[in-house]
Amino acid sequence: MKNIIFIILTLFLVTSCEKEIDLDLDDKSGNIVIEGNVTNQPGPYFVRITKSVAFTENNHYPAVSDAQVILSDNTGQTETLQYVGDGKYKTTAFTGVTGRTYTLTIQAEGKQYTAQSSMPEVVNFDGLTQDSFAFGEETTYTLLPVFTDPIALGNRYLFNFTVNNMTKKTFEVFSDNVNNGLVNQRPFFLPNEDDDDDPTSHKVVPGDTIYVEMQSIDHSIFTYYSALLQISGDGGAGVTPSNPPSNINNGALGYFSAHTTQKKSIVIQ
Repeated sequence: MKNIIFIILTLFLVTSCEKEIDLDLDDKSGNIVIEGNVTNQPGPYFVRITKSVAFTENNHYPAVSDAQVILSDNTGQTETLQYVGDGKYKTTAFTGVTGRTYTLTIQAEGKQYTAQSSMPEVVNFDGLTQDSFAFGEETTYTLLPVFTDPIALGNRYLFNFTVNNMTKKTFEVFSDNVNNGLVNQRPFFLPNEDDDDDPTSHKVVPGDTIYVEMQSIDHSIFTYYSALLQISGDGGAGVTPSNPPSNINNGALGYFSAHTTQKKSIVIQ
């Protein structure tokens, strides 16, 4: 019971400190959708460009294959990405480094789109601890990412996890508005039921392996994923959203993220 009360109190404190995000849910089918990532790990890095569909339709996005895609940083590094199919463009020699600001410039269908993202310093992902609580005969498992937030206020984190060999990713975003400079105390919940209408859903049980990625992200990406979670209502299983606030200009949907990445896994006991 103490664990249940602590978890509920922790979630209330964190969510109550976040500003409400106004979402524009107009049908923007036919718009350019950009998904770009640069990390502190060796490349290649990818930018995917597609066309949006109405958010009431199935998530099938037509690829844009004839764009010019340029990635650069504030030290003078620059590269034109090569198209490799399925709307994806990749780097060949570009290097992601923490502390740098990255700019993405895209020329597509007669319009230019630009975005910037700054890669934070690494915050060490020390491990995962498991807990659980029961309501009646049902057991819900939680995972606590173990890391110590830096003293400076303003750190933002994105966690995603998958279960076993399934492809569905679930997302959580954390800020340090409550836990600044301290060891993390906020867990996230693992799926506790199967959805007959969703073949990718899975109720977590002992013996399952959970694969977790921790990203240190900038504020614009935190805002983007916070809005995405509001839209989806299910942990953000669909990465390409309807239209949360993008850090890409000129009416494009999607995001451009320069972030650090670390991965851990744990077997549920």
